[in-house]
Amino acid sequence: AFVERAQRAVAAEVAFPQGYYATWSGQFENMERAKEKMKIVVPFTLALIFVLLYLNFGRLAETLIVMLSVPFALVGGVWLMWWLGYQMSVAVAVGFIALAGVAAETGVIMLIYLDQAWQEMRARCRAEGRAPGVAELHRAIMEGAVERVRPKMMTVVTIMAGLLPILWGSGTGSEVMSRIAAPMVGGMVSSTVLTLAVIPALYALVKRRELG
Repeated sequence: AFVERAQRAVAAEVAFPQGYYATWSGQFENMERAKEKMKIVVPFTLALIFVLLYLNFGRLAETLIVMLSVPFALVGGVWLMWWLGYQMSVAVAVGFIALAGVAAETGVIMLIYLDQAWQEMRARCRAEGRAPGVAELHRAIMEGAVERVRPKMMTVVTIMAGLLPILWGSGTGSEVMSRIAAPMVGGMVSSTVLTLAVIPALYALVKRRELG
């Protein structure tokens, strides 16, 4: 953003003699090359996460539910970047890539808990000689989600405890490390809300359709 404003100001206010021109180099040139690489790395990372999730679950619905955790996590990362006044950079992109992996991982664990609770509920209903209904589905989801609260909060607290000193550090290299940590810190907050609230709701919608 700064370079774009500077380019516009130079173009509007500086008249170069014939044969003279200005080029933008140094760190800006390196950043432009890195942006081109990120256009390949980021989609490839998301595609790889999707493929691995599909191979794990074997079902498209569950895979899409977990993938929804990624944009929700990014919302928190973008918000914290705006609050801190950070611009997009290679370090920030690295932080977002790491955040995508963590968000997908926590979503997978939540789905595993929900699946286990639902399978146990179905087995209980079969033992009683009746078919499980929507009420049993909701009860199983509540049990699975509640079981996930403590592990999720432990994960978030551990990650935040490790990243907050990096985010607020002022030593050598802190300019880069703080920009890697910022998306992950903000993303963990929004990802927690998603994992504990939104994913169980989406899981309920999918399973209710299967129940008919």
